[in-house]
Amino acid sequence: MPARFTVRSLSFIFAAMAVAAASAADQAMLEAARSSIVAADLQRHVNVLADDSFEGREAGSRGGRAAGAYLVSQLQRYGLQGAGEGGGFYQSFRGGYRNILALLPGRDGDLSNEVVLVGAHYDHVGYGTPTNSYGPTGYIHNGADDNASGVAGMLELIEAFTQLPERPRRSVLFAFWDGEEQGLLGSKHWVANPTLPLSRVRAAINLDMIGRLRNGKLVVYGTRTGYGLRRLVSEQNVARDLWLDFTWEMKANSDHYTFYEAGLPTLMFHTDLHDDYHRPRDDAHKVNSAGMEQVSRLLLNVVYAMAEDDHRFAFRPASRRETTAHEQYAERSAAPLPPRLGVWWDDRTAAGEGVVITRLTRTSAAERAGLRVGDRIVQFAGKPVESDAQLRRAILSASSPVSASIQRAGEDEPREVILDLAGTPVRLGVSWREDAAEPGSLTVTVVIPASAAADAGMRPGDRIYRIAGRTFANGEEFRALAMSLPGPVEVLLERQGRLYPVRLSVPPAHLPD
Repeated sequence: MPARFTVRSLSFIFAAMAVAAASAADQAMLEAARSSIVAADLQRHVNVLADDSFEGREAGSRGGRAAGAYLVSQLQRYGLQGAGEGGGFYQSFRGGYRNILALLPGRDGDLSNEVVLVGAHYDHVGYGTPTNSYGPTGYIHNGADDNASGVAGMLELIEAFTQLPERPRRSVLFAFWDGEEQGLLGSKHWVANPTLPLSRVRAAINLDMIGRLRNGKLVVYGTRTGYGLRRLVSEQNVARDLWLDFTWEMKANSDHYTFYEAGLPTLMFHTDLHDDYHRPRDDAHKVNSAGMEQVSRLLLNVVYAMAEDDHRFAFRPASRRETTAHEQYAERSAAPLPPRLGVWWDDRTAAGEGVVITRLTRTSAAERAGLRVGDRIVQFAGKPVESDAQLRRAILSASSPVSASIQRAGEDEPREVILDLAGTPVRLGVSWREDAAEPGSLTVTVVIPASAAADAGMRPGDRIYRIAGRTFANGEEFRALAMSLPGPVEVLLERQGRLYPVRLSVPPAHLPD
């Protein structure tokens, strides 16, 4: 990886179960293939590629060519077809540089002509120079994380595909790029001189530096470059041992950018930079092989899902105009909704005795109805006020106008008042916005305190994928379902790449949202 970049750090606290797109039979088949991806084998490949004998794998060097020969020996062992020049594995350029390419033909008569491309660069910076090393130079830079880790993940992915009882519907092209550290030269050469028609490629995935997983965080680039890619990746995160940072940042710092420039939906997996980056101390014993196993197993799920999916992946041109500033704006929380009643009360009042108003909002429904500080609300919408939580839910869900019974100091009997509440009745208790890159999902912008959504633990930033097991095309369809389905309602959420079903105890379905 030739350039520096930063990512945001996120956190999560939630637990539930994940939903995968494939059938139960497919899942059993994939689970067997996933099990073939193991930390020990990943570590073995890194140990070989990051050994001093390869002298830092600089493109065109003796060590770089030796690393290429190792990769070809592995591809031959797995029985893949060469997809380089003349049906071999190599594609030569610049005199001594070599991309290495292999093809797994798809099984579907129609879709097999379409290709999912998976790549990782295998070169590094050799002994280092002042232009490509953070020093000291003149020593072997083994590049265990950059990018022996990504190459090892690719080799384990290939082996896992050979464990499947049948090939996926689309073909999969596996590419090991050379010259990445000198400016993405290998991937650029292939796009300019493809060994199979570029028009066949539907999507590209890049692995670069997956060897330093920390706290379970995996950075995923490029989900904005296509439609529904964030959801596709999240639905394949079935083990739930990774949390995903879906950054909008796109820089020319690895081979994913070549395919992004070529107008292809593109993803990259990356476990972030570290102090050993482009230094001689990026050695094999420092990689997190267990973390590599987690990332590589997710990769298998994602590649298989792409190779099996019915729909044709399409590039999203708007991604070229999106920046991290757009990301911050799009994922902001919305302003809270105005209070429906507009009062504060003392929630320490004895149970069953109502609540005592301690403050009113100016021009609120409560002030307009003549309520005062010190009034005790003893009934609301015809029901006794028995607790703070019960009253909050009743205010949210009530149709307006609504009656309330108020006990005022110095008066023997409660007085009845009619309240013209602000806004409309709340059923779920969330507001949302739609995302053009993720059709059929909604981003939560507001969770109203004391609502069904708040009680269920929903948060701003959550993505809603299903309600009561049903998908929806847009916010209006979701609203209609949310308004009409009987309770309790189960909603499938995605939070940082993990899926959670949450159960909402909602008011009766006839209420509008």
